[in-house]
Amino acid sequence: MDRIQNRRQIFNRKEVVGALKPLSNGPQAAAPHERGEVLKVIKDALGHGREEIRRRLEADEIDGNMAVRSQSFLIDQVIRTLSDFSVTGGLPVQLRANSLAIAASGGYGRGELAPFSDVDLLFLVRSTADRAAEALVEYLLYMLWDCGLKVGHATRTLDDCVSLARKDLTIRTCMLESRYLWGDETLFAAFENRFFSEVVEGTGRQFVEDKLRERDSRHERTGDSRYVLEPHIKEGKGGLRDLQTLFWLAKYLYRVRDMADLVERGIFTQSDLRLFRKAQDFLWRVRCHLHYVAGRPEDRLTFNVQEAVADRLGYTSRASARGVERFMKHYFHVTKTVGDLTRVLCAVLEHEQAQARLRFRLPSLTFLRRLAPGFVLDSGRLNIDSVDAFEKDPVRMLRLFHDAQRLGRDIHPKAMRLAQQSLSLITPAVRQDAEANRLFMDILTAPTDPEPTLRRLNEAGIFGRFIPDFGRVVAQMQYDMYHHFTVDEHSIRAIGILGRLERGELIDDHPTASRIITGVRSRRALYLSVLLHDIAKGRNGDHSVLGAEVALRLAPRLGLDEWETETVSWLVRYHLLMARTAFKRDIDDPATVATFVSLVQSPEWLRLLLILTNVDIRAVGPGVWNSWKEGLLSELYFRALEDMEITSDQPRQRRGNRVEAAKQRLRDRLVGWDEETLEAYIQRGYPDYWLAFDTNEHVRHFALMADAEASGGILKVQAVFDPVREAVQVTVYAPDHAGLFAQIAGGIALASASIVDAKIVTLANSMALDVLHVQSINGPFDGDEARLGRLVRRIEDAISGRLHLGRALEAAHRSPFIGRARAFKVPPRVIFDNAASNAYTVIELNGRDRPGFLYDVTSTLTGLGLQIGSAHISTYGPRVVDVFYVKDAFGLKVDQPAKLARIEELLMRAMAGVKPDEPARDETASESVPALT
Repeated sequence: MDRIQNRRQIFNRKEVVGALKPLSNGPQAAAPHERGEVLKVIKDALGHGREEIRRRLEADEIDGNMAVRSQSFLIDQVIRTLSDFSVTGGLPVQLRANSLAIAASGGYGRGELAPFSDVDLLFLVRSTADRAAEALVEYLLYMLWDCGLKVGHATRTLDDCVSLARKDLTIRTCMLESRYLWGDETLFAAFENRFFSEVVEGTGRQFVEDKLRERDSRHERTGDSRYVLEPHIKEGKGGLRDLQTLFWLAKYLYRVRDMADLVERGIFTQSDLRLFRKAQDFLWRVRCHLHYVAGRPEDRLTFNVQEAVADRLGYTSRASARGVERFMKHYFHVTKTVGDLTRVLCAVLEHEQAQARLRFRLPSLTFLRRLAPGFVLDSGRLNIDSVDAFEKDPVRMLRLFHDAQRLGRDIHPKAMRLAQQSLSLITPAVRQDAEANRLFMDILTAPTDPEPTLRRLNEAGIFGRFIPDFGRVVAQMQYDMYHHFTVDEHSIRAIGILGRLERGELIDDHPTASRIITGVRSRRALYLSVLLHDIAKGRNGDHSVLGAEVALRLAPRLGLDEWETETVSWLVRYHLLMARTAFKRDIDDPATVATFVSLVQSPEWLRLLLILTNVDIRAVGPGVWNSWKEGLLSELYFRALEDMEITSDQPRQRRGNRVEAAKQRLRDRLVGWDEETLEAYIQRGYPDYWLAFDTNEHVRHFALMADAEASGGILKVQAVFDPVREAVQVTVYAPDHAGLFAQIAGGIALASASIVDAKIVTLANSMALDVLHVQSINGPFDGDEARLGRLVRRIEDAISGRLHLGRALEAAHRSPFIGRARAFKVPPRVIFDNAASNAYTVIELNGRDRPGFLYDVTSTLTGLGLQIGSAHISTYGPRVVDVFYVKDAFGLKVDQPAKLARIEELLMRAMAGVKPDEPARDETASESVPALT
């Protein structure tokens, strides 16, 4: 291992000791004034050393491994210098020569410290009653704390160490990495001997199982994927902790002091060791720069720091990708390497255990004869029978994964490594080979879960080599706060979700899609369209259109017929259509459904599109799918299906029948009402009202209206938690007037909540009945009556004028996205659509979300004399997409160019938070956030 160069520039121990020598005056050195001078000398030396290490790293004079070793060296010198000083004149008691040893433990014990990492110390004592040892420990700890270091520590006898290490895996792991620092070397040697003989001996297999189980649990907590877009560099999959786990296993089992020792033992090759060192260097460089950027011990590579770290590491933008995207792509490739190395070591461990068992029994050879030519079973894993197996038949590279999937076996790391080294064998001829393409489609459409096999294909590099268009999206960032994974990982996860949906495992979350998937006739087309729906992301142009072209080329190669190919291409082209229609358009408007149906064309394509939309949204990341989206998509599906089943002269009659049927169902439910009163209430609702809500909601609305009028009030607000949609349904019954919706939106914003959808109804008696679904930005409302009460009061105060909404919203809480969202710009945009509805002008707004956003834009619409018929609110990370159906003051569409231009101007100002009398601000100062994809 390379030595640290020019150590004295980091810590000149001779100079520091010289500066401390005049302060070493026996017991009086512990006096407060003397202690302060000692502290100043140490702090100055520590600060100088840290700055020198930072300078070297930022000047690329040292790599990541050397940076963390240098930090560890600096702390070593501080602790040794302080310890020496304490026994030569800093303490009022005399320490016996053999009574104490100080050891570095944890990551510090490995000699690896990031700039703001904790310093873990183990104080070994012969007796906890030793007052002199206790005094030194206390003196040292307080000095280190006063230097600004975060120190974790434990004082233990050897018996304590053995007892605790046997019982606690974390303590055992920490002690495993212990390294002598200062004091009695024989005491530390005794500790090491007892630790390995009394704790480690005979427990290797259990330790490996425990550490791998701990690793899996850690991965689950941090996203269970190495392709999370905001990865945890220390604890995440493929991060530093995984590399450290390799070291722990190696040291525990083989007593190695450095990973290079594994090469001598034949466990790692020189190539493996180089990969380990390169991965370790890269991850440490990233972590060190991340600490410097954050100014604190930060280990999550969030969007707001990724670009700064990329710049520090020298990643520049090119025509094909921005610097931050190139950096993150490199990061994901490195984490894949860590996974490969983990498999290599685990395979060796399993092989050794298998060999030990086989000493006592003969293996069965029956199963080996049934394997396909070129393959053998090796320690329960599928392996190749010769190093030239793939050269003889490159298609075997796909058959390896196909057979492993079919047999339910893992692939041996040796076979994985050879496959990775043989990618050049996948030539255009192999890509056109009928058997190779059949094997791939079998993998993709396997009735058992295809996701793990596709992920192995991807991590081996075969996926992107066999389908080069997929290779272009491997490790590709989706640089926004909506998506959680890279494009390739998102697509593979979507296939896994599709399989679970087909097996009936997601019926609670996806009831409609789960029911209709059993009836689809185009299963192969469905699976391939899910895989390819984002295949063209990152290219110049609409990725849906470009992806459809890729599908037209690729599907025939994979063995799909003409109709299947057309289906896949259409699904990729329109994979966003259903979500955009359900979430951003008024599906109560007949024109919306008619336009949607004209594009979908057939019930089969409608079924396939609903399923694709479900799995695409769920695969975005945790918490993105919810029952609210399920409800909207299902409603659109059933309305479109109904529209497809009727002829062109039927819709008007069918709509009238549905209105009358809805009224009759209400009459049947309200049998106790006075008939004349009931009919008067029924006459208040226009046809759209009867089609927009179900009978249960009609009953609730009529009870609300009756209660309001019986109490003599003109305002009634009701808030009820809807567990199905995981939102609060807010119903407002109030006199209809200009600005009512803006007032409601302002009151909801002041209650720290956001509107996710709204239906705005005007009744024949000039009253408004607005129904909104609301979600809290501070956790769910579920069962919290007090919070529901505050929500109702805020809305009532806003409508009644008891609140000055403008001033109140200016003092509102900060957006929960504001810190990370600074990494992005969200260019404000106003889109007009006069073709989407027969009766309304549709205005779509895109902008950065913030408290009061909806209030500002709806107030602007009101000020322009526009009536809001319905509102559809969607949020994607920092981006908000609000769609309003509006009419002018005369109840007509807005189609005059001058009026539209004025509306656009004022809405752009409102989205930027600019008051009418303020100059406009630039809202596009950071990085761009893509639209919903």
